[in-house]
Amino acid sequence: MKVLVLGGTGFVGRVVIDEALARGWEVTAFNRGSQEPPAGVTALRGDRSAPGGLAALERGEWDVVVDTWSWAPSAVRDSAALLAGRAGSYVYVSSRSAYAEPVPFGADESAPLVAASPDDGDGPYANNKAGGELGAVAAFGDRALLARAGLIIGPHENVGRLPWWLTRIARGGPVVAPGPADRGLQYIDARDLAGWCLEAGARGVGGAFNVVGPPGGTTMGELLQTCVKVTGSDAELRWIEEDRLLAAGAEPWVGLPFWLVGADYDFMHGGDVGKAVAAGLRLRPVAETVADTWAWLRGLGGKAPQRADRPLKGLDPELEARILAS
Repeated sequence: MKVLVLGGTGFVGRVVIDEALARGWEVTAFNRGSQEPPAGVTALRGDRSAPGGLAALERGEWDVVVDTWSWAPSAVRDSAALLAGRAGSYVYVSSRSAYAEPVPFGADESAPLVAASPDDGDGPYANNKAGGELGAVAAFGDRALLARAGLIIGPHENVGRLPWWLTRIARGGPVVAPGPADRGLQYIDARDLAGWCLEAGARGVGGAFNVVGPPGGTTMGELLQTCVKVTGSDAELRWIEEDRLLAAGAEPWVGLPFWLVGADYDFMHGGDVGKAVAAGLRLRPVAETVADTWAWLRGLGGKAPQRADRPLKGLDPELEARILAS
């Protein structure tokens, strides 16, 4: 198989390349060249946001295109239109953020999306993803696969969620843990996301899919206890109820990664994934994801890369101390 990855040097795109190479596929990566792709990958250079920036894609044929773009939908529109006659399928890594709020617990792919257009410039993340979907479908029709990912973690994460928990727990001592410990979480390992996108794209699967693990696939307790185990830390998890955390000023999602409350929790941790599972989605256990992420972090000296367009994650040490003392 021949795959073209639009992007490919950050988090999800990098993992897509690794998964494709592991399958023995012929891989081409198109990006601005700020980072070099792995060995064995054909590199094409161009800036999708600049006039004439797609010139390197005017020649070539591929079985599968995987696009991880998160900015102006018009870039997806233009890329898909240029490739429609020379590629078998177009896999757009979208997001469950494209759904219009509120999104009830248990919602499937039929839930309404935010208003967007494939002709839009850069805007809010949700609108960018919804507009990007429209651009992919406009060019590829039922050959467009829309992978609406949820919370993505695993090695190469450059957003800072699981890396923050691992590094904080590795420091040891009392750790603020958002209760209840048995509350379910929904996430996907980037390797499982990438593998499913490649295999489904190769089979010609089209349409929209919630590509994330099942609701309650793990719990906050299992996740954090696994972090304690794999780091070998003496950390003591102090489970603190939601009301106390909010009253103290702890910020869901950013201050304490994975933790959400109310309607935000229902949306992010309650998506129906039956369609993707029926289409072959398979998931590795959380223990493997946590252990592999920790091994990757240690290989980097304990400091993960961080996307400049995303806020730093984690609870301020002074705030954590006040919460623990209260």
